[in-house]
Amino acid sequence: MTLAERAATGLTAAEVAERVAAGLVNRVPRRSSRSVAEIVRANVLTRFNALIGALFVLVMVFGDWRDGLFGGIILANTLIGIVQELRAKRTLDRLAVLGEQRVRVVRDGRPVEVAQAAVVKDDLVMVAAGDRIVVDGPVVESRSLEVDESLLTGEAEPVAKRPGDEMLSGSFVVAGSGSFTAGKVGRDAYAARLVEEASRFKLAESELQTGINKFLKYVTWLLVPVGVLLTISQFLSTRSFSDAVVGAVAGVVTMVPEGLVLMTSIAFAVGVVRLGRRRCLVQELPAIEGLARVDVLCLDKTGTLTEPGMDLEKVVPTREGLPVDRALRSLVAADPSPNPTMRAIAASLGEGDGPVWPPGEVVPFSSARKWSGTSFGEHGDWMLGAPDVLLAAGSAELKEAERIGATGRRVLAVAHAPEGGLAALVGGGGAAVEAAALVVLWQRLRPEAKETLAYFAHEGVAVKVLSGDDPVSVGAIAAALGVPGADRPYDARKITDADIEEVLETHTVFGRVSPQQKRAMVRALQARGHTVAMTGDGVNDVLALKDADLGVAMGSGSGATRAVAKVVLLDDSFATLPHVVAEGRRVLGNIERVANLFLTKTVYSILLSVLVGIVGVRFPFLPRHLTLISALTIGVPAFVLALAPNLERARPGFVPRVLRFAVPAGLACGAATFAGYVLASDDPRTEFAQDSTTATFALFVLSLWVLALIARPYTWWRVALVASMGAAFLVVIAVPGLREFFALQHQSAENDAVALAIAVAAALLLSHALRHDWYDRTLNLLLRRH
Repeated sequence: MTLAERAATGLTAAEVAERVAAGLVNRVPRRSSRSVAEIVRANVLTRFNALIGALFVLVMVFGDWRDGLFGGIILANTLIGIVQELRAKRTLDRLAVLGEQRVRVVRDGRPVEVAQAAVVKDDLVMVAAGDRIVVDGPVVESRSLEVDESLLTGEAEPVAKRPGDEMLSGSFVVAGSGSFTAGKVGRDAYAARLVEEASRFKLAESELQTGINKFLKYVTWLLVPVGVLLTISQFLSTRSFSDAVVGAVAGVVTMVPEGLVLMTSIAFAVGVVRLGRRRCLVQELPAIEGLARVDVLCLDKTGTLTEPGMDLEKVVPTREGLPVDRALRSLVAADPSPNPTMRAIAASLGEGDGPVWPPGEVVPFSSARKWSGTSFGEHGDWMLGAPDVLLAAGSAELKEAERIGATGRRVLAVAHAPEGGLAALVGGGGAAVEAAALVVLWQRLRPEAKETLAYFAHEGVAVKVLSGDDPVSVGAIAAALGVPGADRPYDARKITDADIEEVLETHTVFGRVSPQQKRAMVRALQARGHTVAMTGDGVNDVLALKDADLGVAMGSGSGATRAVAKVVLLDDSFATLPHVVAEGRRVLGNIERVANLFLTKTVYSILLSVLVGIVGVRFPFLPRHLTLISALTIGVPAFVLALAPNLERARPGFVPRVLRFAVPAGLACGAATFAGYVLASDDPRTEFAQDSTTATFALFVLSLWVLALIARPYTWWRVALVASMGAAFLVVIAVPGLREFFALQHQSAENDAVALAIAVAAALLLSHALRHDWYDRTLNLLLRRH
């Protein structure tokens, strides 16, 4: 088969099968998911699991097997993490298939749609405006094909593609249509080589993840010196190597906030599953956190505030004697890949009177030009596009278009020029263009848009409407939806680089915004310190979606927009966004609570270890004591709190807020417990078993008080959670078998009462300190100096 024949008929089924067998297919790793092996490895092979595993082995060799209970808890946590991530993976992969752009290829002489992964080398790929290029290869046919390669090269201007020119994966079609041969597929394609590693599933940098990593780094630095100090002190105080090992393990295990990373992963994974039930595809997990932090939401009008389709309301002739109806039908017929506007016109006009004219030169619509046109030889050249672009300034026709547009309708101008006028317009020269008619289209508002916009206004999120349509028409649509400032729409063509930030701060609704301006507006808002989300569905939104802190695409949008967005609303429901916000707030607020729990434990364990090392006494706990306390005041509550509803607004300053609570809480727990233990150990009537029980009582009471502080504001289930943890501890004390298992012997009521009194006093002092500003000022000063 010659190349010309292949260009006409594409590959045969047999040729496709040969290439599949040879592995010449377009398989690349999914952006939204990692493999099962990677999930297992990420949850099992961690530094903390290695440390906990080594400590578990030491306890099994030198101590009582019951003191190795913490090893089983770590195993259970790891398994839970794997299961939750696998659930999230299945959800992501299933939704990714639904949201993925299908690729049109020619096989056995017929155009068919296949999945991106089913494209093989030498396939003939057909493309049109809005399509994302998924493989590399030379152009075979070009019908005014223009491609935006700015995401790859940084060049802003669209590139005209002619037969023989190379198409690069990662670019997208902005105008025209055509076909090309798949020359490089899979990992050999240009975009795949550029972004394979960067686009793999990962928890991208975020304030939450950065803060947690900072905590883990500090804890890791402290583990070794404190562990060495504790081991030496335990050997000197007990003169028993076995007891020294068990005591040191008890102190070191408690320092490790092993569940913090796990809870973060689980919270994100559960968020993915919950949003998946609403047909919301989260292509990068931190997007859940991102929307919770957004304070500016930029919206494209068409397809976001309005439904994708529109209806032709009327055609208003502006000059008698011109065959406007036939010209419109001919323009529609000449367009190889009609957009929604052309489809709405075609659906309303029908077949009409007389055949359509044979087309000559065709100029496809693009967001930069804002018009399309076709030359029809002796019938002249006809254009369809924005009235303020095609019509003379100050003309009666333009004023009529503005008057109709002020009612919220979309108005297009039909213009006529003598033969050759189209070429003059494309070349940038003047042309004798005359107004022929105004096409009036009714845009259907999304029924959920008004309520969703009201939600964001109530939550303090500023809304900016960025549209390529006429500013007056955009303002009318925005006003109907209750957008503040809709009565003052701004023409983006007047914006300069010098005043763009100021204009964005003082205006809400913008019309005639070019794709490059949308991107510039997003960057200007970010330069002002805003966290920006951008929603859109068209190819003109791609650049802004890519640069926004969070890009949200509609499921019915172009393949290019879905590819670059971090969140895709597969059912096109704008009302899903508040649920994404709620999920983000749940993750941020709950992980902050969980971090308070785990880091309080880390602080008091470090303090206890240091005090034990300095004073030279035996460590006050066996590992099983701390396992019991951790399970009831941290482990079980953390699971509940991490997955519970939480509508608190996201605030910056994750690290200072956590330190503000965890440091004084940990110091109070550690100091009060140690004081009670030292006083008890000075009593000659008691031994270590009774003294450690006294310390366990004191630490549990303080830890339960910390849990009660973190659980605020109280609801019935939070009160029940705290009460049930206290009741569970009482059950352990009351049941002989459990009491023996956890080595609890409360022989001295006097010592217990003293330790509990110290614990209660410390709890009251902690509550008092957290209510005063002096501590905040001191901590902030220390953090700034650091």
